[in-house]
Amino acid sequence: MDREGDFRDLFADHYARVVRTVFWILQDWDRSEEVTQDAFVQLLRHWGRVASHDQPDAWVRRVAIRLAVQTSKREQRLATAVLRGRPPTPATQPLEEPMSSAVLAAVRQLPPKQRAAVALRYFEDKPVEEIAQLMECSASTARVHLHRARHQLAQTLGEEVGSDVR
Repeated sequence: MDREGDFRDLFADHYARVVRTVFWILQDWDRSEEVTQDAFVQLLRHWGRVASHDQPDAWVRRVAIRLAVQTSKREQRLATAVLRGRPPTPATQPLEEPMSSAVLAAVRQLPPKQRAAVALRYFEDKPVEEIAQLMECSASTARVHLHRARHQLAQTLGEEVGSDVR
């Protein structure tokens, strides 16, 4: 078995998709790539054990999501501390990205775990059970994240939303 080749193949097949998922959590391509690279470094470090898993790509995606949520929370705490310490200046205001749309702006307002759930469900087309596995929570918790996110998005975008999440 060519373990090094298997890792390279997994990286080539899944890196871009993991970056895209992480982007929906962090809203920044550079940071998304860094977090994804960190997740793949952890995968490489544990490759001897993880290579035998049925879905090693799910392992690296879970790690990337966890790192992205941690990064987002840390940045929110830092931004709050900076703003409490001195009045906001243009340097401390979040920058709007040129590709911003109403949906992207609405997704940005969601808490990190809700952003992760939305990214996995609506941008990666994952079923709730897989979202739960990737986010390391129960399926009912994943549904709650999706339900709350959908309601917040509907309110922000002025849309109606159904009550079911499957």
